[in-house]
Amino acid sequence: MGSHVSKQVEKRKAISTERKVLVDLEGSSGETYPGSDYRPSDRKNWMAGLNPEKLHINQVVWPGTHDSATNKIGIPMITRPFAQCQSLSIYRQLCVGTRVLDVRVQEDRRICHGILTTYSVDVVIQDLKKFLSETQSEIVILEIRTEFGHNDPPEFDKYLEEQLGEYLIHQDDNVFGKTIAELLPKRVICVWKPSKSPAPKHGSPLWSAGYLKDNWIDTDLPSTKFENNMKHLSEQPPVSSRKFFYRVENTVTPQADNPIVCVKPVTNRIHGYARLFIAQCFSKGCADKLQIFSTDFIDEDFVEACVGLTQARVEGKA
Repeated sequence: MGSHVSKQVEKRKAISTERKVLVDLEGSSGETYPGSDYRPSDRKNWMAGLNPEKLHINQVVWPGTHDSATNKIGIPMITRPFAQCQSLSIYRQLCVGTRVLDVRVQEDRRICHGILTTYSVDVVIQDLKKFLSETQSEIVILEIRTEFGHNDPPEFDKYLEEQLGEYLIHQDDNVFGKTIAELLPKRVICVWKPSKSPAPKHGSPLWSAGYLKDNWIDTDLPSTKFENNMKHLSEQPPVSSRKFFYRVENTVTPQADNPIVCVKPVTNRIHGYARLFIAQCFSKGCADKLQIFSTDFIDEDFVEACVGLTQARVEGKA
């Protein structure tokens, strides 16, 4: 018992120390970077506002959500706090400005996060199609994967193609160098990551797992996550020469060795430092490598932080 208490005390000290590291870094270096003062007049149509004929796919800093479809997961006030990573519906996330969705499914096509489940993936598709019908120039990356430890939904690739066929941008390396206008009216890059089923092939309406990469660091320590995110990002090719999307996640996650296991208080340790991370990308010389930037509980400021850098790239200021 004493050993367990001692470990918890040390863990709380470590978390406090790591929070201070980020606070001090923010105080000494600030959050200013090219485009940091830009605010889109319409977040629902922010890509359209940056001129689809000028905005290239590889210039976009894509605001994304982690575990996107968990707003109604589990039982409210009982299991939900342990698995909920977003409070907004998929439709509301897209309207706020989210452009990358991370959706996990199990064999019966229900959304899940570990052992907890929520609504059918049909809800995600309906929300996405509603958003697409209300906009004209917004491109969305939809990543759907079979959750770890689960089996693939039967014939799920066919389901996705039937539901989104008219919007799907086919798997093609040339997409990265194109402008949004060159891809329209196609609007969705759908990355399907099955656990056992065959991966989508080149030229398919769906994209395979190798086109959306990341380096997941499973920790609840904010400075550790921040520094490892920077390290892995710095090792990537610049977006101008990359033929895949690379994601950095501005999240920390609950750990079994700590009594705080609800998502929100844990991820809040790093949530407010998105602008600091972008500013540090410039300081460390890897801002030209930042592409997908995802978070839990996405908000307007996070979106604007990404859109601002995108705008600076379009204007040749970054």
